[in-house]
Amino acid sequence: MRIGSRILIVDDEEAVRDSMSQVLAKEGYEPRSAANSRDAAALFAGDACELVFLDLRLPDEDGLAVLRRMKEMSPETPIIMITGFASIESAVETVKLGAFDYLAKPFTPEELRVVTRKALDSRAMRLENILLHRELRAHRQYDRIIGRSKALQNVLDLVARVAPTDTAVLITGESGTGKELTAREIHRLSPRRDSLFVTVACDALSDPLLEDELLGHAEGALPRAREMKYGRLELAAGGTLFLDDASRLSLPLQSKLFRALQDKEVTRPGDPHPLHVDVRAIAAASVNLAQAVNQGAFREDLFYRLSVVSIHLPPLRDRKDDIPLLVEHFLQKYGRKAGKNISVASPRTMLALTEYDWPGNIRELENTIERAVVLARGDVLELEDIMSHGISMGIPALAWAGDKFKTLADIEKTYIKTVLRDQEGNKSRTAAILGIERKTLWSKIKRYRLEEKENT
Repeated sequence: MRIGSRILIVDDEEAVRDSMSQVLAKEGYEPRSAANSRDAAALFAGDACELVFLDLRLPDEDGLAVLRRMKEMSPETPIIMITGFASIESAVETVKLGAFDYLAKPFTPEELRVVTRKALDSRAMRLENILLHRELRAHRQYDRIIGRSKALQNVLDLVARVAPTDTAVLITGESGTGKELTAREIHRLSPRRDSLFVTVACDALSDPLLEDELLGHAEGALPRAREMKYGRLELAAGGTLFLDDASRLSLPLQSKLFRALQDKEVTRPGDPHPLHVDVRAIAAASVNLAQAVNQGAFREDLFYRLSVVSIHLPPLRDRKDDIPLLVEHFLQKYGRKAGKNISVASPRTMLALTEYDWPGNIRELENTIERAVVLARGDVLELEDIMSHGISMGIPALAWAGDKFKTLADIEKTYIKTVLRDQEGNKSRTAAILGIERKTLWSKIKRYRLEEKENT
């Protein structure tokens, strides 16, 4: 049950309106009532109701016409028709026009309670579908946290301790260290796991668009806003709101977010009535938010509201024991995606991957493996596959070949050969990738006798 859900009752009989309001109020809902279509339209347009009970026979207009208009304005709002002339024909007609269900007078308080719960549950599922479709369009994919290093185990221990609570969490770390993945793991282990995990990319939108994404808007509140939009704070009600790169929020928007989290209420632009939103906030930041507070770039009250517990994610260079496990995972993931049977990397390749410092952290490693899998020609990931497209893993790691070091000439020959192969023998593109003149490339091809093996 969604405590505080606003329910509109439209019926010309005062006794019906009063009795229904009493039953619904006792259940924790907020009923509103109207005796005719004119008053109902005003309440429906300005009150953001989550459920409507609509009499089929109104004194000033047919209830079916009102039903049509309400469904056009807000398709997600369930409408239950009330009729004193119960018949199969009227019930079928209202359902065809979009009614969720109907109640035949007289009905019992229990019948009213049951159909109300069903309708609000249905609305919640529709909102979930809206968000899931957004997630699918963004091609989001959830991976598990992988690793056995001491640094990662310390993080996982803290995640396990904080997850069962409702405490706000601030996740810090360099870009690409897996902050969203950690937030999803906290949500998965929390009592809110059956509700939505809603992500807000604070760095992806300009301030007006980001505010609209967070708060939503009422119909007509913005230019060309013909329909009501549910904000992500409302979609996350009962679940977890993840604020990715929270430092990018403007100060005015920080103020609105703090008030929403503090009061558990949000007010859509164009709608004067606040909505109850109970969310758990998890924020991520790649910069020092405490320092941002001192510089006046981040509100102190919001900082303390978001950072009740802080979790710092170590960079990949500090957890190199995890690299072989991550490589294996990404090989399987992108091997399946590419339809290739690549499950292992050669010893030389794994050594190079482990020795490299990965300034882009896990994100860079994943992108590198995905690209290498696409370009690989065999069933084992080789060093040449990693080096394609100008990728360099650092000379110390690349130079190692079993029990001896390779010469610089050998490394240069292998690298030029790899890029030539990747560019299908195109000398101009290869020279551009290597950062040398085409004439110089021709000279090296001749020196290393690559013209006998590469296409011209």
